[in-house]
Amino acid sequence: MAADLAGAPLSQVALVVRNLEAATAFYRDVLGVPFMFAAPNLAFFNVGGTRLMLSPPEGEFTQPGSVLYFKVPDIRATHAELSRRGVAFRDEPHIVAPMPAYDLWMTFFKDLDGNTLALMSEVPR
Repeated sequence: MAADLAGAPLSQVALVVRNLEAATAFYRDVLGVPFMFAAPNLAFFNVGGTRLMLSPPEGEFTQPGSVLYFKVPDIRATHAELSRRGVAFRDEPHIVAPMPAYDLWMTFFKDLDGNTLALMSEVPR
């Protein structure tokens, strides 16, 4: 049995938010991320099998930090729909890395608390 994290799946990501109610509505209603459940001062979402936990600042966890990359099949269509819902992207979808079998596309935006989020798509050549 390995004693390191090689092959360990990412189970949960925590994001610090200033207003849990507003952030919950943003992730659920604007971005369309499936809401799982709430606990006192916490909200949980299912991001493709990985849990996203939103929580207000507490103790040592007071700063935004993680970047969430949402893998989508059609980056242009998702960008257009989220823009229509009021998401302010800081760039247009663009190629960040040409790979042998596909081009890796990304575009970036921020949530209500300044956390950087991204859409990414592996577009076949």
